[in-house]
Parts: sequence; structure tokens; C-alpha cells
Amino acid sequence: MDIIGLLPQVGGLLWTVAAFILALSVIVTIHEYGHYIVGRWSGIHADVFSLGFGPVLYKRTDKRGTQWQIAALPFGGYVKFAGDANAASGKDVDAMEAAGTDAAALRRTMHGAPLWARAATVAAGPVFNFVFSILVFAVILLTAGVARDPLTVGELRPLPAEMNQLQTGDTVLEIAGEPVPSIEDEAYSAFLQNLPKTEVLDYRVVRDGTEMDVQGPYIFPPLIVALSPRSAAVAADLEVGDVIVGVDGTPIVAFDQLKIVVEASDGAPVALRVWRDGEVLDKTLTAKRIDEPHPDGGFVTYWRIGIQGGMAFELGTEARGVGEAFSGAVGQTWQIITGSLSGLGHMITGAISTCNLSGPIGIAQTSGTLASQGAESFVWFIAVLSTAVGLLNLFPIPALDGGHLVFYAYEAVMKRPPSDGALRILMGIGLTLVLTLMIFALGNDVFCP
Repeated sequence: MDIIGLLPQVGGLLWTVAAFILALSVIVTIHEYGHYIVGRWSGIHADVFSLGFGPVLYKRTDKRGTQWQIAALPFGGYVKFAGDANAASGKDVDAMEAAGTDAAALRRTMHGAPLWARAATVAAGPVFNFVFSILVFAVILLTAGVARDPLTVGELRPLPAEMNQLQTGDTVLEIAGEPVPSIEDEAYSAFLQNLPKTEVLDYRVVRDGTEMDVQGPYIFPPLIVALSPRSAAVAADLEVGDVIVGVDGTPIVAFDQLKIVVEASDGAPVALRVWRDGEVLDKTLTAKRIDEPHPDGGFVTYWRIGIQGGMAFELGTEARGVGEAFSGAVGQTWQIITGSLSGLGHMITGAISTCNLSGPIGIAQTSGTLASQGAESFVWFIAVLSTAVGLLNLFPIPALDGGHLVFYAYEAVMKRPPSDGALRILMGIGLTLVLTLMIFALGNDVFCP
């Protein structure tokens, strides 16, 4: 056995697992802390705050009597409040009977607290997930800034073009003899897309206050700036920074040329010539069928190899306003929620494949891939996953937060909670549904292409 040859695979697996555990731990901590802190504010005592399940590896008890612990299985967590029988907040009948008619003791339990306190405590977990996502998106948007107008050259990207006289800080006035519209102009995108597809273009720029003519690359080369997790490109060992210089034996200079060939492949293998740090490599991959949301609603099927293109240079940026950043962050979070619900609905109706639903293996692979592409990509993914976890927990399934909120809504209308027997049956059904969904998603990870 070639032990040395296995080391990169083992290292990649460890990286994937570590990234997955880190992402999940952050999200679970945020979610459970929401339950804990709102419960504490509402007068409900927390007996245990656990990150992970199973045997306890570390624990300490704070001055309020809450045991904080880290358990051996880092695939979730829970807060066990006074009066809870388990992590799913089932009622501990013996504990509630022991409290008897002591109003103060009952008030400190989850099941003896007022309805408003219980509802707020349960809803706080998903809400904290959403707030966390919005804050992360806002910080990233603030850090990234907004593209400077007029078009300004930021950091140059390595390209195979022999002639690139552009410099960071250049303000671009003309490309190929045509004035560059304002970035805010509706004609801007069309102008860039309609530029001559040649490897080298003529640019007129302002540099240090002086106008000059220089040469630079085609503005949208077939450059990889990001890789989609679990994609054909990842399977073919393509990397961020690679430039596709040929496809099926034909030289290309524009990302659109690659996109046209891939979308027309209908799943047939595609041969690529790849420029990487001055070396040319040959790769063969097969595009995957992907169901993508359509702006007008619904989903459209495309063939994708899983690469994201970009400009030949990063755009020069300027500071983004705080209000604009938070508005964009809220919009991003809302888009994830609506897109997830739409996708789930289309899977239920059979409009798109159920293979679009990923399980723990798929999420772990995504975590590893994005972590390898840099901290910003990984943190962005954690925020996306946080929104998804918050949304999932709001589904009206017993054992999830949404199921408890349905019980509380019933109690608010009927002026009495469901019976303990009914709750036990419903909680059993809910747990069965959750486990079934997890097994189904895990099957997708294993058997879907």
C-alpha cells in the first residue's frame, strides 16, 4: 500500500471534517445561545447548555447553576431548561410534580412559565440564526466596499496574456476605442459583454493624472475565481486562479465561449486545456445537471461544471454605507429563505430533482471546499447555513422549534395546552419525520450524481 500517496486524501478528509465541525459548532452555539439568553431574560432557568451530544468531555457550572458542557459528538447541541425531560424539551413529569404548587419554582421551569416567555424562548433560536446571518453579510459587504465609478482597476489577476500594461489604480476611460459607460448606467453591462473577444484589447486610462493608451486583456477571460462545492470542476482538481485556454481542442479567450460549450454538452465529457501559473494542463470533466432558480419564479435546468468567472482584474472599490450594507444583508438573508422554500416546494411537486437536497456529507464537502477558498468564502457559507438552520427549525414539525410554537398557538387559542399523552405521540411522530428526512438527505449524498 502506498501510504505516502494516501496522505493528501487523508489530509483533505481531515480538513473537510474540521471545517464542517467548525461551521456547525458556530451555528449551533448561536442558535442555542438564543434559546438560553432569552429564556434567562424571561425568567426560565437553564439546567444545561451543551455543545454536542453524548459523553461529556468538559463541563463547568456557573453562578446561576447552569452547567456548560462540551460533549463528544459535535453534531448539534441543546439547552435543557428546568422541567425538561430531554433535549427536545419534552416535559419531565416527575420534576414538575416535585415543584408542586410552589409558584416560584414552577415559574422557573419551561413548562410552568407564562406562554409569552415560552414562545419567546423557543422562537429566539431561529431568530438569532437570522440576526447572525444578517450581521455577517453586512460586515462582509462593508469590508468588500462598492465598485468605484468610473471603472477603476484594482488588484491585477495572473493571466496567460503576454501583453498587460494595466496597473492598479488606473481609471478606465475607453476600451477598444469605445467610452466606458458609468457603472450605474444600464448600458454598462451590455458594453462589457459586447467587447471584441480578443486576447488583448486597447485601453485608454488615466494614471497619476495623465491620460495614456495601454494594452490589456479581454475583460472577462475564462478565469476561475470561485469553485462550486461538489462540482465537476472540483472533481477534476481545477483550482481558483486557473484559466481555461481551450475547450474540446478550440482556443478560447472569453468566459462566455466556455459557457456556451458546457451548456451545449448535454452531459457529455468536455476536454479542457488549463493554464496554471505558466503551465498548461489537460483536464476532462462532465458537466452536472443543475436546477437553478429563475428570476421570474420556478427553476430552470442547466448543465454546469461549477466554476465562477470574473473580470481580468478586481474592481477598485470605495467604502459602502452602513445602511446600504445592512439593507443588502437583509435582502441576502430573505433571498436564501425564499429560495429554500421555493426549492423545497418544487422538489415536493417533482418539478426538480430531490437530489438538490444535501445531507451531512454534502454539507461537510461544501464546508471543506469553501474553507479551502479562503476565510471570506467560508464565513459567508456559515452565514448561509445559519439562515437555512433557522428556517428548518421553524418548520411546524413536533420536536423542532416550529412544532413547539404550533403547540403554543394551540394553547393560546384553546386556553389550555395539548395533553401530555398527545404531546408524547406528536413528539414521537416529529422525531420520526426528522430522522427520516436526515436518512433521505444522507442517501442523496451517497447515491445522487
